[in-house]
Amino acid sequence: MDAFGEGTKKEMAILKRSRDEEDESHLTRKPEVDVDHNTNVANHYNRLQEVGLAARSQSRIFFMRNFNNWMKSVLIGETVEKVRDNGQQHLSVLDLGCGKGGDLLKWRKGGIGHLVCADIASVSVEQCRSRYEDLRRKSHRDEGMFSAQFIMADCTKEPLADKFDRPGLTFDICSCQFVYHYSFESEAKADMMLRNACECLKPGGYFIGTTPDAYELVKRLEASHSLSFGNDLFQVSFQARGDYPLFGCQYHFNLDQVVDVPEFLVYFPLFERMASRYGMRLVTKQRFSEFFREKVKLSHHRSLMMKMASLEEFPGDHGGRPVSEGEYQHAREHCDRAGNAGIRLGTLSRSEWEAASIYLVFVFQKMS
Repeated sequence: MDAFGEGTKKEMAILKRSRDEEDESHLTRKPEVDVDHNTNVANHYNRLQEVGLAARSQSRIFFMRNFNNWMKSVLIGETVEKVRDNGQQHLSVLDLGCGKGGDLLKWRKGGIGHLVCADIASVSVEQCRSRYEDLRRKSHRDEGMFSAQFIMADCTKEPLADKFDRPGLTFDICSCQFVYHYSFESEAKADMMLRNACECLKPGGYFIGTTPDAYELVKRLEASHSLSFGNDLFQVSFQARGDYPLFGCQYHFNLDQVVDVPEFLVYFPLFERMASRYGMRLVTKQRFSEFFREKVKLSHHRSLMMKMASLEEFPGDHGGRPVSEGEYQHAREHCDRAGNAGIRLGTLSRSEWEAASIYLVFVFQKMS
């Protein structure tokens, strides 16, 4: 399981920290440009076609996507357990940036009572609703399926609370998976996204999510000889280097026919500071590599990983896909070091791991 190689041992302090005494209204260090990136993001995800399992299994990022899905499953499952340990049974959840409903099965497995799904992409919201209705029809007992509401909204510009079917609704969990970085275009958008995530959380409730690690992105940019880095599966392109504003630090992210949109660095100390305005306390921040190595030690998480096909078997035929010799050299060296040349292990290709390892997991808890 350590076939990925050594992780970064310390974060590079390249991004500028704001002074503690600085007034927060002056944190944005470059003028905002009136470009509606959110519309571009919504249009991109609206255009994405839904494909079947057979087509997905031939994708070059098939195992990476399964791996990311496992990471979310572990994060969501453990958070649901924490809430239940505090005596809550009929859980209410806000899925902020729900997309096409990729986490609906996770919420059903968690046995929640009510789910609100919100996203900027109207087509995605309708596909999410359709998936939910399919789950309801296939459910053996209607009472075992949670109730749900679906909202199409730009969560960086408008408050969600006014749109809830249930006035005064509060949540035990807000989940924001691979979405929050779109809001860091400006302080106003980042704050509205946080307001929607945290304002309606119950005391003791959790705000959980995944987002690119700004330190890792800048580290790789600074190590590059150009304004971009990546491999055959993904590319990250910046507009400049050496100066990274706290808001609006744009880069373009392209991932193998799945993602092709502008994103923004999330400077985490600032994110944490802004969350504290809503009574939130940081519980966990871990890079994917750290989170993986910690959680995979538990047998039930390993079993889930196998069930979800989250790692590729090595040696293997790679699904018939042509791959370069170096893509699995780390796994081969791991087997050689262990003296078990004939064993099979789970891994990701080098290119998939380079893409997956730019992300981190975060968990906040509402204290008041």
